[in-house]
Amino acid sequence: MLNQVQHDVLIESIKDCFPAKTWLHLLETLHKMKPDLFQAPDYYNIDELLTDEHKMVRDATREFVKREVSPIIEDSAQKAEFPKQLINGLAEIGAFGPYIPEEYGGAGLDQISYGLIMQEIERGDSGIRSTASVQSSLVMYPIFKYGTEEQKKKFLPKLASGEMIGCFGLTEPDHGSNPGGMTTNFKDKGDHYLLNGAKMWISNSPFADIAIVWAKNEEGRIHGLIAERGMEGFTTPETHNKWSLRASATGELIFDNVKVPKENLMPNKSGLGAPLGCLDSARYGIAWGAIGAAMDCYDIALRYAKEREQFGVPIGSKQLQQKKLAEMITEITKAQLMAWRLGTLRNEGKATSAQISMAKRNNVEMAIKIAREARQVLGGMGITGEYSIMRHMMNLESVITYEGTHDIHLLITGMDITGHAAF
Repeated sequence: MLNQVQHDVLIESIKDCFPAKTWLHLLETLHKMKPDLFQAPDYYNIDELLTDEHKMVRDATREFVKREVSPIIEDSAQKAEFPKQLINGLAEIGAFGPYIPEEYGGAGLDQISYGLIMQEIERGDSGIRSTASVQSSLVMYPIFKYGTEEQKKKFLPKLASGEMIGCFGLTEPDHGSNPGGMTTNFKDKGDHYLLNGAKMWISNSPFADIAIVWAKNEEGRIHGLIAERGMEGFTTPETHNKWSLRASATGELIFDNVKVPKENLMPNKSGLGAPLGCLDSARYGIAWGAIGAAMDCYDIALRYAKEREQFGVPIGSKQLQQKKLAEMITEITKAQLMAWRLGTLRNEGKATSAQISMAKRNNVEMAIKIAREARQVLGGMGITGEYSIMRHMMNLESVITYEGTHDIHLLITGMDITGHAAF
């Protein structure tokens, strides 16, 4: 079997043997046939900290990514299309609400299993992980935690199976890091609520069946409502021209005098703490997911450094390349240990919001730095779609900002350790 460098040289050498149109078709076919050679790094034997169930869940997700995501994701990113054909497979591996109890359609798994699923999916692509993360932490979680029994039975099984896809409406055009300043509102009209406002940067919105919408009532108190596609005045225009998360569908939520049935209000928690509780779950998943992106970049760089020769020897024999690779595996290992410990605390109900913020911020920063260093190991090849590094790098530019910006998470840690809010 050809190694990656030999594969690339062969592709380049036969390029001029075909007409341009035929070559493009052949190249697309060859790319889809290219095997996913990923091998997960585990420098500190962290597998020994995992249960058999954890490893089974992770390995099933890893196999799904290798079989279904890797062959098509570069093409989807180039075309800026979300591959909807993955939805059923994501549901089958339990990626939608894995910690939701089985009685509501979930898999009833623990928090470490959830994290490992997010890690493996983001190893494939951050945008695909975003879809699963939103569905799990920002749609199913609030319905399960804050919703009525009727809402749980109506929505959760369909969300778990992928029959229904949801999105989460918190961020507004003028209120990102300050969600409490939102202007989206609803008024009590007797037999229904009248919802008005707009949300933006909403993953899944262009094709979502429902939206968990956070809005203020007439007293200014924040509540969560379930808006359903088809309600008059509810539209979801798509956001175009993104350089990041190109294989993820992003859009807006527009509410123009939308009549929302009163039974669609989630009654069990209100105030800003309600949506922030959902964000804790999402940020926790991202802390694991970013490790997957970092591992993919490291694995590619390591393999390339062993195979690529310059001056008669593999570039991996050179000190500067070894420095890059050694620092990558060190940072990945530290992030793995942080995520595992945080997952243990989540399972015990002891993890704080500030601890989750620290892990999200640290692990995403780690991943984006590794993506940049890995790109340099590959030289010019690192910017091509033959490798996933540049796609990861662009995706992580969004991940470092969404679910709480890099700077805000730093200030959350600062507030936690000093007792003084700087924002």
